Amino acid sequence: MYVITGATGNTGKSIVLGLLEAGKKVRIISRSKEKAKDLTEEGAELFEGNSDDVALLKKAFDGADSVYAMLPMTMQAEDVSGTRLKHINAITDALKTSSVKNVVSLSSVGADLNSGTGIVLDLHKMEQSLNTVEGLNVLHLRPSFFMENAFMAIGGIKEMGIMPGVLNEDIAIPAIATSDISKYAVKRLLALDFEGRNVQYLYGANDVSYPDMAKVFGTAIGKPDLQYVKIGYDDLKQALLGMGASQSLGNSMCEFFEAVNTGKVSAPERDSENAQPTSIEDFAPTFKHVYNM
Repeated sequence: MYVITGATGNTGKSIVLGLLEAGKKVRIISRSKEKAKDLTEEGAELFEGNSDDVALLKKAFDGADSVYAMLPMTMQAEDVSGTRLKHINAITDALKTSSVKNVVSLSSVGADLNSGTGIVLDLHKMEQSLNTVEGLNVLHLRPSFFMENAFMAIGGIKEMGIMPGVLNEDIAIPAIATSDISKYAVKRLLALDFEGRNVQYLYGANDVSYPDMAKVFGTAIGKPDLQYVKIGYDDLKQALLGMGASQSLGNSMCEFFEAVNTGKVSAPERDSENAQPTSIEDFAPTFKHVYNM
């Protein structure tokens, strides 16, 4: 029996469907019965509520042996880290009294650092917390930037004719499609081939800068001359506030990007295990689809 938190999100939904396709019993945690309808119709058992509800989690974890754990992005929380810490504590407390023996967690590059990484510091705390559960086998997935993050630039492309972002132009990142993260997670959840505390970095097919992305995605949407323009952290913060995010989230995101720009965040070299197949060229049709919505 598997339990998937964040079951209707970018990675969670595909993981649920992959496990169900493999003939596994799956329970899902979701705040929205309606959003989870597609999954329950496929056979998933819904535990409706939040992953900060330890009583709900204990019920969902009862009789299960494996969990996919992730933290929600609390866009409007006045204290983002404090809110996410409640989820960390609830998941950890529920695991300590459960039958669960295996957890795959969704973490991030930069989660090895214990300060100065903004939004990713919460994932460091999650890793450390899960590692305290006695007898638990844990695999922390540390993917690079999601290719889907580029969707945030669509408004700037349409309104200003540029692709805005805060990363330095010369920084090449191993951006990864969330579909590749899901496929990898399903593979490891089915194999359960890990013991103790483990970390696995995940990258896309190639390292790319944001100017590279602008060229590839611009060509896909009929704007082959699209240019990447670096903006300031305050500009990013204002854009996030305009999307309904809190000041706390804006500050936390900017701190992480600053850590990347200054070289504080690093990761191991690409190898046959961490490199996944999707390139930004492969992802370009998806970007075009979202752009045209």
